Amino acid sequence: MSDFPPDLFAGSRFAVLGLGRNGAAVVSALLGMGAEVQAWDDKSSGSGLAAHPRLMVEPFDSLAGFDALILSPGIPHTLPTPHPVALMARELGIPILSDAELLYRAVRAAGSKARFASITGTNGKSTTTALLAHILQTAGLPAAAGGNLGNAALSLPLLPDDGVYVIEMSSYMLERLDQFHASCAVLLNLTPDHLDRHGDMAGYARAKAHVFDNMTSADLALFGTPGPEMQNVADAVAARGIQPVWLPEPVDGRIVARGATLADLSNAPALPGAHNAQNVAAAALMAVHCDAAPDSIASGIARFPGLSHRQKVVARHRGVTFIDDSKATNADAAERALSCYDRIIWIAGGMAKSGGIAPLATYFPRIAHALLIGRDAPMLAETLAAHGVAHTVVGTLEAAVPEADRLAQALDAPVVLLSPACASFDQFSSFEERGSRFLHHVDNLIETDGSEISLDTPTHKAPP
Repeated sequence: MSDFPPDLFAGSRFAVLGLGRNGAAVVSALLGMGAEVQAWDDKSSGSGLAAHPRLMVEPFDSLAGFDALILSPGIPHTLPTPHPVALMARELGIPILSDAELLYRAVRAAGSKARFASITGTNGKSTTTALLAHILQTAGLPAAAGGNLGNAALSLPLLPDDGVYVIEMSSYMLERLDQFHASCAVLLNLTPDHLDRHGDMAGYARAKAHVFDNMTSADLALFGTPGPEMQNVADAVAARGIQPVWLPEPVDGRIVARGATLADLSNAPALPGAHNAQNVAAAALMAVHCDAAPDSIASGIARFPGLSHRQKVVARHRGVTFIDDSKATNADAAERALSCYDRIIWIAGGMAKSGGIAPLATYFPRIAHALLIGRDAPMLAETLAAHGVAHTVVGTLEAAVPEADRLAQALDAPVVLLSPACASFDQFSSFEERGSRFLHHVDNLIETDGSEISLDTPTHKAPP
């Protein structure tokens, strides 16, 4: 791994709008590659950027002379209303790109033949991304992971020819690709999400389908959970001469491909549930395509530590296991957690997505009691009441954690599960902050009781 040449983009001019984690990293990387950059943020005005002779921090009156506009993922360029600067770019024919596209161009301009592995889907992206990178590193291959997960794509180092960039791609990033070419890519699943940005499920599926752009018959195009939208994408890929490959179902708890056992799920305690079996299958097949040996794949999966806020066991206290699944920001993601445990004290709520928690009714019998937080707690309470599920609107995580502990003891429920099925932005800056606050309140609970924290992994119940 090394730095990109300092003159790689010399003579190029880029406009960067939005200076959060992603945008600030893009500015830093572009300056490091010799580009001229104008940057702005409608909220912070770019006040956090360090001065640089090739950096201008001011609003955009014109985009004339710029090679590309890089919008932060949260800024729309089409629906629901395009940002005025995006309209300006469209009128001038200036491409609107994601940092993943810029990374691809930078890698190729630097002369590296490193491959790209792209992961998308409504749920499971982050786990699959982190798992694949972990497997490749276990196999001794140079690998760097980023994109929608962790590091911004353009902040990743330059990899050698045998390296692999593992990029988690949101629908927002995928809409802003051009030359990007993944040698292997997976579309894990498609359920309603971000429809305000894509109009409807067909628009959402079209955005996700860009993960397969520019692929050839030599590349690996993987598909996960079947469904009408998934099939439409697979058919379109097949029409381009690329064979769609559907992820295999586990056989006796094992992932088998090409006659070899790539993973024994019983040896992967950090990856419980049927949804993680799909994530494991995707990572394993992509690792094979990237030339990782089967024994390295099995070892990497077994040693994978898991990701924070994704069914992460944070404590065991008086026989009760506390699990942080704050990343579950919609019902489909929460279903994956609810299916893994039997008798649950469920902490849910926040800003509900379309459909609320009604799709989870199959799993309501597993809920001994639900504690509801956030803006849409009353709406969730109506759904639970209609199904006879015991519940309490507690409002905040601070109130939910001690009440969850009390109920777990009283109702003999061995699991307290934070899996909100809702976005976090009504009370928190992100799902990460929500999960961290949950851990903080669990720590306070245990400290108050004078007990020690144990991180024993609970026994998972297989989904029906």
